[in-house]
Amino acid sequence: MTIQSESIFHGTGGAPGTEDFLTLLESGNVKIQRIVSHASATAENEWYDQAHSEWVLVVRGRAVLEFEGGQRMELKEGDYLNLPPHTRHRVNETGPETIWLVVHVEERTEL
Repeated sequence: MTIQSESIFHGTGGAPGTEDFLTLLESGNVKIQRIVSHASATAENEWYDQAHSEWVLVVRGRAVLEFEGGQRMELKEGDYLNLPPHTRHRVNETGPETIWLVVHVEERTEL
């Protein structure tokens, strides 16, 4: 077995207005992604409404999130938050190269 390290900062270039998604780990009910936002925003009147929990950390850069009801939250490097399922939100703006670490956790249903 070969084990090697990678850098979360490797391969982060991209065109303005785009986002790049890289799944770092997916196992069971957990998925960890690196997202790189290049001065991007969620489309006007579009909202994320996910059935799973989402933990978000801004590794590099900055972002402004907007929540249904009008609340806005500015995130800078090192800031993190947990979004419970069905928290309607959108990305209002990001810096030119904002790197996110995102953990998605699907709720398990017991039989």
